[in-house]
Amino acid sequence: MDAQRALLDELMGSARNLTEEERKGFKEVSWDDKEVCGFYTVRFCPHNLFVNTRSDLGPCPRIHDQKLKESFEKSPRHDAFVPKFEAELAQFCEKLVMDLDRKVRRGRERLSQEVEPPPPPPLTAEKSEQLSVLEEKIKNLLEQVESLGEAGKVDEAEALMRKVDTLNTEKTALTQPQNEKLMQAQEKKMALCEICGSFLVANDAAERTQSHVTGKQHVGYGMVRDFISEFQTAKEKAIEEERLAREREAEERRKRKEQEYERKRRGDSSDREKHRDKDRDRERDRYRDRDSDRERSRERDVRGYRDGGRGVDSRLGNRRNGGRDRYRDRSRSRSPVKNSYRRS
Repeated sequence: MDAQRALLDELMGSARNLTEEERKGFKEVSWDDKEVCGFYTVRFCPHNLFVNTRSDLGPCPRIHDQKLKESFEKSPRHDAFVPKFEAELAQFCEKLVMDLDRKVRRGRERLSQEVEPPPPPPLTAEKSEQLSVLEEKIKNLLEQVESLGEAGKVDEAEALMRKVDTLNTEKTALTQPQNEKLMQAQEKKMALCEICGSFLVANDAAERTQSHVTGKQHVGYGMVRDFISEFQTAKEKAIEEERLAREREAEERRKRKEQEYERKRRGDSSDREKHRDKDRDRERDRYRDRDSDRERSRERDVRGYRDGGRGVDSRLGNRRNGGRDRYRDRSRSRSPVKNSYRRS
């Protein structure tokens, strides 16, 4: 019936039997609703591990649905919600283990406080004497049995062996109460299971030990402890990977800064080289212009020399003639004869 009901719910929905009025206020349950057990959805619910045991947690108050679990596994948000659900489950399991460890410590203290049974009291003098006499008789009879056996007297040897058995029975009766006390003390010696905190009988039968190991409480706490260890290992690994990623990122930033600094330094050096080249070019141009000016001046001098100096001499002659004429005019203006002549 349950399987058929689940099949119909899968095909037609869980609201298939509701009326129109009931459908208005009905809400389809999804795996991410608060009513759904995230522990069961991601791994296991601790409430299911200890049913009908001394550690029974009672029924889980939230919904356990295999269909919702499968929907969660197929959901595209699966990887995003797994760390959240696992962290919540680990927190719940750690609380369980802490409570159990307190119980284990109390049990260990109780076992340490138990007084070891005292050793059996020594035999009284009378019993010790009787025990010595019996042991001596048994020794003598065994020697006689050996001698009769070597002589081939089998019947007589068997009769003596029956006497030896009787004496051994009497010897056991003298020491039996002490042996029983020791056996009872050994049977009462208890041990404590470190996994589930249960008390066990030390040196118990293998069947009982195996029954405890495969029991629901032992297996449940073993699963809880394994999950906590796995979660802690994964958490430490994630922290270590995050630390390495930060170190790699810091190293990459440092390398980028070094490359940027080297690129900038090379750019500055290339700019300085360009400026030096420009300065050299300007200096070279100045020297070239100066040389060309000197060359043009030299060419003008050479052309003037080739003309034979005629132009220079004529200029000099004109200057001399002009000087004589000016001197002659001044002399004439100062001569009295000439002046008088002019007046007349």
